[in-house]
Amino acid sequence: MTRLPEEVHSNKAFGWAAKDSSGVLSPFNFFTRETGEKDVTFKVLYCGICHSDLHMVKNEWGNSIYPLVPGHEIVGEVTEIGCKVQKFKVGDRVGVGCMVGSCHSCDNCINNLENYCPKMIFTYGTKYYDGAVTHGGYSNTMVVDEHFVVSIPENLPLDATAPLLCAGITVYSPLRFYGLDKPGLRVGVVGLGGLGHLAVKFAKAMGTNVTVISTSPSKQKEALENLGADSFLVSRDQDQLQVCCHWHIGWNHRYGICPTSIVAIAWAVEISWEACDSWYSRETI
Repeated sequence: MTRLPEEVHSNKAFGWAAKDSSGVLSPFNFFTRETGEKDVTFKVLYCGICHSDLHMVKNEWGNSIYPLVPGHEIVGEVTEIGCKVQKFKVGDRVGVGCMVGSCHSCDNCINNLENYCPKMIFTYGTKYYDGAVTHGGYSNTMVVDEHFVVSIPENLPLDATAPLLCAGITVYSPLRFYGLDKPGLRVGVVGLGGLGHLAVKFAKAMGTNVTVISTSPSKQKEALENLGADSFLVSRDQDQLQVCCHWHIGWNHRYGICPTSIVAIAWAVEISWEACDSWYSRETI
């Protein structure tokens, strides 16, 4: 049975909540739990806006629990810690992403893949261990198990750091997991609308040669001049695609491998893969 926070918690908090699927947020007073022995309580200073927040407040996925306080790109300052907390102290700069709990015992948890845990608890809109519904970062305070809290370096501005906790890790993780973080590699980023921006910046910082693939010619200046991408490809321009494909085919014949991997960011991008059969058949997607 889902229980309201005020039925099990006593610490007052304030946030902005959706009360129904209209998507309208309004002031909302609620309660958080006391700081447990392994909990970190922190004052929320910034929270990013993820498109999944919009899906949830409008119940577009059919699993929203109202009232719903969204937000899972959260940064702030520690105000209290539990007696068994080891990684943080009062005054530390911290962040929380999209999850705040898991079983800690399944194979996924043991291998640091808590996001695949069948009992994973989302930052908001999910029942916590005590039966109360979790509330997110569109609020003034949070209490989170230290295992799901990350430290924010002093040299990172908090407002710019918040989006890294969802959009950032979404693109950083595949770059590292698939070994696309080596200088000299060629990486293609499909879509430049948020996640794509971060993918370009990460890939360039890793020393790779980055091509942005977009349906919008108007984004070329931003990609090349503002973000530092090495090249820009309009996916609706068949001439550009043919030139690119011929270059890759020649490279393949010479070296025997494909030089470019693709990080797919926007599913709406229209690419004529048939025109590039010899190219994409050897890609890493």
